[in-house]
Amino acid sequence: MNPFWSEHAIPPMRREAFFGDRLVHAFAQRAPHVSALLHNALLSHGEGVAIVDGDTRLTWTQVGERVLQLATLLATREINPGDRVVIWLSNRHEFVLWWLAVLWRGAVAVPVSIRESSDGVAYAIAQCQAAAICTEVSLWARLPDAAQVPSLRQRFNVDDARSLAANATPAPVTGHQTAPGMTEAHPVGSEDVATILYTSGTTGKPKGAMLTHVNIVHSCMHFACTMGLSAQDRTLLAVPASHVTGLIANIATMVSVAGTIIIQREFKAADFLALAAREGMTHTLMVPAMYKLLLMQAEFARTDLSAWRVGGYGGAPMPVSTIDAMAQALPRLVLLNTYGATETTSPTTTMPPGLTRAHIDSVGVPLPCARVAVMDDEGRELPPGEVGEIWISGPMVVKGYWDNPAATAKEFTAGWWHSGDLGSMDAQGFVRVFDRKKDMLNRGGYKIYSVEVENHLMGLAGVLEAAVVAKPCPVLGERVHVFIHAPHVQLSVSDIQTHCAQALADYKVPESVTWSSSLLPRNPNGKVLKRQLRERLLHDLGLSA
Repeated sequence: MNPFWSEHAIPPMRREAFFGDRLVHAFAQRAPHVSALLHNALLSHGEGVAIVDGDTRLTWTQVGERVLQLATLLATREINPGDRVVIWLSNRHEFVLWWLAVLWRGAVAVPVSIRESSDGVAYAIAQCQAAAICTEVSLWARLPDAAQVPSLRQRFNVDDARSLAANATPAPVTGHQTAPGMTEAHPVGSEDVATILYTSGTTGKPKGAMLTHVNIVHSCMHFACTMGLSAQDRTLLAVPASHVTGLIANIATMVSVAGTIIIQREFKAADFLALAAREGMTHTLMVPAMYKLLLMQAEFARTDLSAWRVGGYGGAPMPVSTIDAMAQALPRLVLLNTYGATETTSPTTTMPPGLTRAHIDSVGVPLPCARVAVMDDEGRELPPGEVGEIWISGPMVVKGYWDNPAATAKEFTAGWWHSGDLGSMDAQGFVRVFDRKKDMLNRGGYKIYSVEVENHLMGLAGVLEAAVVAKPCPVLGERVHVFIHAPHVQLSVSDIQTHCAQALADYKVPESVTWSSSLLPRNPNGKVLKRQLRERLLHDLGLSA
């Protein structure tokens, strides 16, 4: 364990064998499965506020009652333990209830982004052979035709009471009475799959990462112990609930500590500020651009955010100017960079509290049970400071991809997941992430990490998004081209180059710019689709993709 965690209340750990052939550091005392987290919340804080969604406010007792009703409905409709249930819902309290209910039934939840196309949903249903889908009226017309998804036996519409009608007598989910009014969840093993999340699919077809119960429990414990979370914390869910960050960092973690989940159905900066102030938000995780948008609001300085104490961020670098502005406005707020992926059930590293500004170029140190190695192309570990591919091990690393042994064999070695990220780790354990292996530029033999350039550009006033791609060059091979979305300022190529030349080597300075009037294209998980940007650039240059 990294020594930076020695001052925190880290639960006792031990080595354990996971998934047959993995030996990892694990928390010795933990909940056996996700439903046990809900059961513990019911017992310890039954009358505490669990969910706030507009005018809907539910206590943990009420959440438990509704979860049991939905689990009963699933049993009545012959959705059996182990069956896959797609959850195609926006950010709303029903998402939380259905996710918990599917797991209570012993089935496997498969959240899918509402931005996904009908064909994308059909692919997920067919790939995991889902037996049911839960969705809402706004998406009902986009449901795949029955012929596309022959495995689908049930379709539930959360906005249609007739679709959710169940027998008056609850089906025997199993077992004896536990918390008041609850029946014990269907028994599952800690290594059983709880949730399948389909990866980005920036190249090829998405892969279904299998998040097991033990993966999720460890990630919740990691967030709780390193951020000091408790039942008094109130998280604001502003990122998609279907993404690993929203599902694990916001929803599952608050279940694990019996805190409160405040739901924002769609992120709008002004509405976020009002909701955070009204509900006394203490905690959230977002992408850096969302923090920048908050600072741009005229209401920001007048909004009471005094309860906000933990602000996690990840997915992209946070500009120094944003960190400094947040620190000046909210001195009590602790900003923490986190780094992870779907395959690591969200977190792998996080910045120890109080060290963000001093290690501005780092994503933090490995979490207590996590292990990180930097490897060369031959699979040999590199010494501190050298750049290679980041490999990750630990109890939060998924056991593989659903019904895809070839991808599992390719991306895992003895339980270590190959992240595809280029980075380094220093002697103190601080991890730095420079680029995706496939996104690194080579300009006449000089390696350029696009993240470094993008990070610097995001510090330029008015720039909301920046993405660097390679521009083909017959002489140097590749040159630096950048796509920029800066809707509120007038910038020139010269402005961009002057700003970058102040801190970057000359060969890293962008030589050409595409000004984007709209937000850059992203996949359903929020990652910029650089493939599309490269294709657009080639089209603009009159070259074939």
